[in-house]
Amino acid sequence: MSSNRSRSHSPSVRLSDAQPGLLNGRFKANIMLENTFSAGRKKAKRSVGATYNENVDRSISGEAYSRERFVQTVQGVSSARPEYRRSGEEARVSNPRQNEPHLDTSTFALSGDSAHNQAMVHWSGHNSSVILILTKLYDFNLGGVTESSLWRSTDYGSTYTKLNDKVGSRTVLSYLYVCPTNKQKIMVLSDPEVESAVLISSDEGASFEKHPINFNILSLLFHPAQENWMLAYSHDSKLYSSMDFGRKWQLVHDNVMPGRFYWAVMGLDRESDVVHIETRIGKGRAQYVKCRAQRCTEGNRQYLFPGHVDTNSLVVQDEYVFTQVTKSGRASYFVSYMRESFKRMKLPKYCLPKDMHIISTDEKQVFAAVQEWNQNNTYSLYISDSPGVYFILSLENLRTIRGPAGNLLVDFYKVEGINGMYLANKLVDNYIKTFITYNKGQTWSLLPAPATDVAGNNLHCILPFCSLHLHLEMSENPYTSGPITSKKSVPGIIVATGNIGTELSSTNLGMFITSDAGNSWRQIFDEEYNVWFLDNGGALLAVLQAAAPIRHLWISLDEGKKWDRHSFSLAPLYVDGVLMEPESDNHIITFFGHFSHRSEWQLIKIDYKGLFSRRCMDGDYQTWYLHNKGELCVMGEKQIYMKRRPGNRCMLAQDYSRIYSSEPCPCTAYDFECDYGWERQADGNCSPAFWFNPNGAAKSCSTSQSFLNSTGYRKVLSNNCKEAGRNVYSPRRQPCRPRAPRGLQLSTSQGELSSPVGSNVTFMVSLNEGDSLRTSIQLDFGDGIKITYSNLSRADDGIKHIYRTTGIYRVTATAENSHGSDSSTLFLHITSPLERVYLSAPIVAIRGKEANLTAVVWPSHTRTLTFFWWFDNSSEPIITLEGSISHTFQSEGKSKVTVQVASGSTVMQDSKVITVKEFFRSLLLSFSPALDEHNPDIPEWREDIGRVVRTALSQVSGIHEDQLLVSLYPGLPTTAELFILPDEQTSTEHKRGSEEALETISNIFVTALNQGLIQFELKADIRIIVYMTQQTLAPLVDSNSLPSGSAMLMLLIVVFVGLAAFFIYKFKRKIPWIHVQTEDSHEKEPEVISTVGQNDTMSKVKLSEFPSQKELMEKELEARNIGNPFKMPLVQANCDCVVKKCAIIITNGVVTQNLHFNEAALLCKSCEASLFSIYVASKYSGYV
Repeated sequence: MSSNRSRSHSPSVRLSDAQPGLLNGRFKANIMLENTFSAGRKKAKRSVGATYNENVDRSISGEAYSRERFVQTVQGVSSARPEYRRSGEEARVSNPRQNEPHLDTSTFALSGDSAHNQAMVHWSGHNSSVILILTKLYDFNLGGVTESSLWRSTDYGSTYTKLNDKVGSRTVLSYLYVCPTNKQKIMVLSDPEVESAVLISSDEGASFEKHPINFNILSLLFHPAQENWMLAYSHDSKLYSSMDFGRKWQLVHDNVMPGRFYWAVMGLDRESDVVHIETRIGKGRAQYVKCRAQRCTEGNRQYLFPGHVDTNSLVVQDEYVFTQVTKSGRASYFVSYMRESFKRMKLPKYCLPKDMHIISTDEKQVFAAVQEWNQNNTYSLYISDSPGVYFILSLENLRTIRGPAGNLLVDFYKVEGINGMYLANKLVDNYIKTFITYNKGQTWSLLPAPATDVAGNNLHCILPFCSLHLHLEMSENPYTSGPITSKKSVPGIIVATGNIGTELSSTNLGMFITSDAGNSWRQIFDEEYNVWFLDNGGALLAVLQAAAPIRHLWISLDEGKKWDRHSFSLAPLYVDGVLMEPESDNHIITFFGHFSHRSEWQLIKIDYKGLFSRRCMDGDYQTWYLHNKGELCVMGEKQIYMKRRPGNRCMLAQDYSRIYSSEPCPCTAYDFECDYGWERQADGNCSPAFWFNPNGAAKSCSTSQSFLNSTGYRKVLSNNCKEAGRNVYSPRRQPCRPRAPRGLQLSTSQGELSSPVGSNVTFMVSLNEGDSLRTSIQLDFGDGIKITYSNLSRADDGIKHIYRTTGIYRVTATAENSHGSDSSTLFLHITSPLERVYLSAPIVAIRGKEANLTAVVWPSHTRTLTFFWWFDNSSEPIITLEGSISHTFQSEGKSKVTVQVASGSTVMQDSKVITVKEFFRSLLLSFSPALDEHNPDIPEWREDIGRVVRTALSQVSGIHEDQLLVSLYPGLPTTAELFILPDEQTSTEHKRGSEEALETISNIFVTALNQGLIQFELKADIRIIVYMTQQTLAPLVDSNSLPSGSAMLMLLIVVFVGLAAFFIYKFKRKIPWIHVQTEDSHEKEPEVISTVGQNDTMSKVKLSEFPSQKELMEKELEARNIGNPFKMPLVQANCDCVVKKCAIIITNGVVTQNLHFNEAALLCKSCEASLFSIYVASKYSGYV
């Protein structure tokens, strides 16, 4: 949103891109502009800036001189040639009449400042003769000020004195600020590249005192009532406050958004030192903070909006505080009226706004420009009720453009001095046309064109095919008037730049004036001029907008009917701007410019008091009726205004009454606007929109009460019509009827369905229908806690609750009264931020066999995570809600697996590379005890040691490292497994030979390990010896059936297994500590299974089955976890039956037999492979 204080074409306060200097109607204290007066001039590199609303431009030093100027009176002006060219028109004034009124002028040059390209001019105060000018050389390459001069005049600009010695000859000044409540108090900032200091004056610049500061001031904001209080915003986004006009500063808050800080509004905020601040808390997120300027500690801060807001969205203006919150790409707009709680702003249901900008908050009403869902380059004008909650459509398709800074400029203009009168440019059938309203936007009409042009030729422009169109931009430069101007002290007179035709144009422009509030218009120039009001609005000053130098100005005393041309300079002047003191009894104008592009600054003082012979008397005034196309009742009253008779050369008194009389009129339909949910029809009546239920006002009132039922109309604010007798438009009071609760709505205050664990969640409950005072509300938070309120009104501020654990909770609200009940449910995700993700995967997998993969997250989550599994170069992931998955690798080689874990907006990932082979050989390794003392038990250390061991094995055996993989297991003592892989060059036809080769390599490693030949140096004087603990369960692993050559071995195994089974069965009662698994199982084709667990029937590891300690989970799962480590594989070996019993110590994570490791080892010692099986089973049970 944005805010303009009725500024047409001004940055609407879009709670996200309003300009700091224009927000809530306050000007940026200093405005630096280049070529401010003549936009077409490319060579002049000068610029000027204003302090608050004062107007001025360029300066001078040196000699002053004064001359009387001559004048010529003409009937309108048609400037076919630029004024500076000598022509017959100029020749006609060669013999001026001596009795013509004259202007007194004097010129002063600012000597020594010809290189300075920027200036700031300030007229000190009401009826003060002091003028201050700061000129400076701004180096655009360096981005800073390198030279400056401060000048002061005490005689309205006739002469100036240079003050550089008073402020310090080496001090470089960058900005000039003036207190708006006491313009004798002035602050000048030094350039921070030289020194950080402020120079303070309390006597209009007669003397200064310097105070160093420890931060760089980017902008200042004065208090609206206390002249010594100010806020300063620094380059590092910190906000400071001073209560002694800048002598001492105190930090208010950091991370403050630029331009989003406001002083208290008098009469609304309880303490006058309250500050409203928007602070950044994250990307695109901010908080609304309220505190006292000198006591803004964390304990003293108030967070008045529940939750975060969009950055650059806080606007504090008059009675209102605006902000916006964007969720899922759609913005919601909120308003606080009279500092009450925030309410969502209500637009028509299917407006579906994409953007909103606040145009005005005058007269306790909000004007907003809204871009609806089907608009791209235009906005619609909406008007609110007093609280700023309910908005109705006033005008569609307003013309908008983007300013140089990207801010939105809306073609909408409030006419000063006339209540309810506005101008707007609207897009109609691809044409931009100007419309006017006299009843605050209820009806709009085209502007009638003048009957003749400036030369008196008939125009024949007939409505609605042809009309007058005006440019409505407000000037950002205080030294120019802008394309349109009106003044409260001159009601009814508007001067604007425009054209006549079917649409608004940027060519063939002229100047037009109305003196009867827009009912009729006259053309006064056929070129663009800047026009100002003089003498409290009694006279008009016009200066040509020219790219070339000029030396004439024009003055009219009869509302633009006749113009007197005056020469203000002997030599043509490039005019950078015009300065005059508003609402002042002095009659001084100051022209600011230069004679050439390299000349010194020139200040030309013009005293136009000589135009008037006396002060106005009663007989010098006349009255006129305000009307709208003949209708005298405008905004509910008949008003008669008083103005000076055109042509009378008398000075207006500043305080004379402009309104002569006012009489209320009986109310009509157009004194009312259609209420929210109602629309104006072609016959002028208001009817309900198709989406609106007109009986909605009675939905929530109490049975014993009554309510005001809308008739579809609401009175236009500030309309003064008189309602006589029974009014058909005003709301009617009706008794409330009993209703069962209907339309119960449950939501969170932010509209989100997720929240971090431990945070305060605010639930909002609303009811469309039902007696809110007699309807109880119960809220079940879904975690076993419920709360009940006796009536709905007690839950108006929301219901807060804190969830302590993660999960998805069903939250249910139930409303009930004696007539029925209703309920509403939402599912709330409570999450905690992810800290780490670890992918547990085997280092080697068998082609064509399932491998189990597990993602472990810290901290643990419950049903709130999404897992994305990426395999090799797959274009799409496999998505699961569980942290484990089984996958079959179809081809040999290295396969990369990546798992991504998503929790809310956070995504983390981990990857592993798995070697896929048809078969392999593996050995279990152990190390010298010294290695345990240096084992930090982290994955990186285990990877490095594995690499060192692999290199040592390769060097001793001569086997290439590509055939070896070493994986260290977590925990102590340090153990590892060596995987011997077949040569990659081996073909399927030579598979048997490769198996025999692996057996040979294995025997070589066994011999070397047993002889202590495998060693490596860990540190100086610390050598580690690698041993073979035992041969693993799977000497050879193959995905196919055993070869026929092993038939004799298989026969012997079967016989031994049968004998062992008979022995166990026969003597099981005498060996009570042996538990026999008697349950039948479906046996597959006999095969040998690797210790890493490649098994078709193997179960997956569930996250909940692991111990909760972080380190234990890492240690357990870092190992070769291809299958469930808790369910050990069955072994086809000589002691098969014994190993089965050892392996069932743990089944699916449950200890089925509390068998100590040593006892299990003794039981199974007859089988080499069984020892490793017991070791693994005991290790994962925690008994090692």
